[in-house]
Amino acid sequence: MIALFSRAVVFSLLCVTVAPVHAESNANRLGDNLQPLLSCLSGRAESFSVVVDIDVLVDGKVQHVNGRVVRFDDQSFDLDLIHSDYSVRIRRRPGATAFALPHHKTVFLGSGDVDVSDQLSPLGITDRMVGSGSMLTMVVPMLQQTDSAAVGHMLTGLLKMDFNADRQHWTLRDATSLQFHNDGKQIEINVGDQHRGTLTIQDSLPEMARVDDWPDFKQVTLERQELERSIARGTRRALEILSPSRLLTSPQQKARKIPAGELRWIEGQRVVLLKGTPEQIGEAHGRLLAVESQRCIDSVLYTFGTVNTIRTGRWFRHDLDAAYARLSPHIPEDHKRETLAFAKAVDIDPSTAHAINVFPELFHCSGFAVSGAASKDGKLYHGRVLDYMTTIGLQDAATTFIVAVDGKHAFANIGYAGFIGSVSGMNDQAISLGEMGGHGEGQWDGVPMATLMRRALEECSTLDEVMTLWHDSPRTCEYYYVFADGKSKRAVGVAADPDSIEFIMPGQSDPRLGEGIPEVLALSSGSRLEALRERIGQRYGEIDVEVAQWLMSRPVAMKSNLHNVLFIPEDGVFYVANATHQEPAANRPYVKMDLNTLLHSMTP
Repeated sequence: MIALFSRAVVFSLLCVTVAPVHAESNANRLGDNLQPLLSCLSGRAESFSVVVDIDVLVDGKVQHVNGRVVRFDDQSFDLDLIHSDYSVRIRRRPGATAFALPHHKTVFLGSGDVDVSDQLSPLGITDRMVGSGSMLTMVVPMLQQTDSAAVGHMLTGLLKMDFNADRQHWTLRDATSLQFHNDGKQIEINVGDQHRGTLTIQDSLPEMARVDDWPDFKQVTLERQELERSIARGTRRALEILSPSRLLTSPQQKARKIPAGELRWIEGQRVVLLKGTPEQIGEAHGRLLAVESQRCIDSVLYTFGTVNTIRTGRWFRHDLDAAYARLSPHIPEDHKRETLAFAKAVDIDPSTAHAINVFPELFHCSGFAVSGAASKDGKLYHGRVLDYMTTIGLQDAATTFIVAVDGKHAFANIGYAGFIGSVSGMNDQAISLGEMGGHGEGQWDGVPMATLMRRALEECSTLDEVMTLWHDSPRTCEYYYVFADGKSKRAVGVAADPDSIEFIMPGQSDPRLGEGIPEVLALSSGSRLEALRERIGQRYGEIDVEVAQWLMSRPVAMKSNLHNVLFIPEDGVFYVANATHQEPAANRPYVKMDLNTLLHSMTP
């Protein structure tokens, strides 16, 4: 809901602020048209009421949002967002804030102090909501301009928007149109045939309701700092994801080396090498990836967390903290020490670092392993497709970690800044692992999946040892896996939940996976599984690096494809493709990495 409304707001603001015309008279006309809106956005109007009615095309479906924002003074406002499936109402007053979910009849109430940076006071809110990671930073100074005539002239000098006298509206490249009514107090906005909206500035304010007046609502008390921080950081990160700046789409590729750690860039991909004790590794991780880790945390805890709260009616952080309380006894102490060192280096509360690392990984993925007669050269090829919510911007934190913890097997972990667990990895013993999420969210009385994956990379030398670790460990939720061993050229599929575990061998028929294909494991579901099996059949006996990467292309990979990895464990080599904001990982180039070479290059 937040992401949807943020998209609608971005669409509105960009349309309103991108309007050049050639003639001086048209520039003045535009300034006059924009004056009522600019009075609200610049803060010149100490109080106002604006109603928004927007249709936005999301995933091929038109989504309708009704919204209203009322600013009463520098400290108080109301915000209502109404969608057919979800609804949000925020009331902020000088001493308290309410975040209400009418669909769930629940309101979260916070009182007391707020952060200086992450809070919702109307005074200066635009600067706090728009960070450097969003292209909207270019628009903010214009929105805060108090001279509407100057804005009109600035805008007419940027692009080529024409005023259509016959239709009395402004057009930009025949795709965007603006039409002003009632002396600029009503603006109709159209972007092609996909997005439309109406923004109306009302002449009077509604009565200001009490912040705690929510009859028949369940009331949940929160720290006001936490409540406003979640909304502020979640919205700011959503605007970065929806309208990323070059800081995110073309990050500066600057290498860096510190004690116990090194940041490199390999063909445009971020690679971090870590070596030493858990404390040294955690500190180096935090120091090298502080900014990326914070963006990842904001994506998970605040952007996704706020949306999930709206969806479920439960405060997301409460669910995550409850999960950690149950999972914590099953997390190795050295992993906790590494997490604490990371938290200190990034300057975040340790509980936040712990929470981010038990974020429920409900991935909808695919995986395969082919060897022997199925491959062109007899090698074992292990493919892993991670399909998971590119919409929350985790690709901005994509990192391949090369980790050598004292006294343990070294390994490659294809992951994200801020996470120390693993969902895709290969160790120096030629063991490669990939997981696929199933059902059972909330079954948290066991070892977190990502922790179990990392333990296997650190502790196991053979496929049998990996299978024993899974069999003997208390497990969480429902997950599926493909494990491979390059030394023996063996692979196994795994179906596991807290109560049972099943090992599926290459060539084995299974009612969930279809008739067995000799020397092949193919795990996915629905049409993706059908496509994967069909492709393997088409190229059976011809599978090499290029064909294996093709096996993982669309539609085997979903639109939400976050990363793809092809492991060739017997060679110690793997290939990684990461999503961007525009394309899924399957459409991106793969980068070859040699684990042994990277390990040998690490500073002693």
